[in-house]
Amino acid sequence: MTLAEKVQKAIRDIPDYPQKGIIFKDITTLLNDGELFSEVIDYFSEKYKNVDFICGIESRGFIFGAAIAAKIKKGFVPLRKKGKLPYTTVAEKYALEYGFDEIEIHIDAFKNVKNPKVLLIDDLIATGGTAEAAVKLIEKIGGDLVAAAFIIELTFLDGAKKIKELGVEVDSLVKY
Repeated sequence: MTLAEKVQKAIRDIPDYPQKGIIFKDITTLLNDGELFSEVIDYFSEKYKNVDFICGIESRGFIFGAAIAAKIKKGFVPLRKKGKLPYTTVAEKYALEYGFDEIEIHIDAFKNVKNPKVLLIDDLIATGGTAEAAVKLIEKIGGDLVAAAFIIELTFLDGAKKIKELGVEVDSLVKY
């Protein structure tokens, strides 16, 4: 069985969460399988071992991003919702189904490394709004985005297409 098949088998579907008609892809069942979680971290760590920083989107991107960063001994950079980072930040708004939200990154997140190679990671890409904002933030502060990686891609929502249109490679382990 391939890694993608094992991950797909491990992900639990939760119908009608967070609202009726949605089938939520629950990764907690992947996270609590230590061997499989480790395989996922190893997969991305090997593939992106030459980056300078891993950026993770709040909050599940933190889980994967921090583990990968520790494995390859590189820095981890959190992208957080507005008002959650304590130092000077750069922000980017993105559209939601009803309204807007905003994420931020510390202005000095890449520690003045010139043109740092960066991997962006999150658990899932759906419509791509959050990931698109993250790409723009990373580039605003001088990051050279190597790829945007996701455990799950919901292909029918075309989020990956938005990221590819920005000139960024999209790497999704499992596609629905």
